[in-house]
Formats: sequence, C-alpha cells, structure tokens
Amino acid sequence: MPYEALLILQIIDWAAVPVGVFAFIHALMQRPDAYQAIERLTKPAWLGITGGAAVALLLFSFAGIGWIFWIAGLVAALVYIVDVRPRLIEVQRGQRW
Repeated sequence: MPYEALLILQIIDWAAVPVGVFAFIHALMQRPDAYQAIERLTKPAWLGITGGAAVALLLFSFAGIGWIFWIAGLVAALVYIVDVRPRLIEVQRGQRW
C-alpha cells in the first residue's frame, strides 16, 4: 500500500479516539432520569458502551491491530452521538413549540 494511503488511514485511526472520548464524557455528564425519559438503555449501560468504545478506539488505534474492534468501537460511539445524544438534549431542554 502506498505511504500516503497508510498515512491517511493512521490519521483516521487517531481522529476516532476523540470521538469515543467525547461520547463517553457526554454520557457521563447526563442525568440518569433523562435516559429513562427517552426510553433507551440506562445510563450505566451507555457508560459501559461508550467507555468500551473509547477504550477500543484508543487501544486499537495505536496498537495497529484489531480492525474489527476498532470499527465496533467507532460504530458504538457514533450511535450514541447520532441517536441518543440529540434525544437526551431534547428531553433535558424541554419540548419547544
């Protein structure tokens, strides 16, 4: 594989780490009752999912092995950011008409 392609893949690897850390920190800072209000998993479950995702992204980005775990971690973090986070924000702000 050309050097440029490897460099781009490495940058993508490293860029995914802050995504996982952000998802975990955001999940940590939310109220537990907000998770119940949006009828998703509980706060401890999302902390486990996003924490595991952050660890997987961190370990496998710098170790260079385990693409399956890296992809699973990225997908888990992105599901939280794209699906759960907006609903939590909406519930905690209140309904706006």
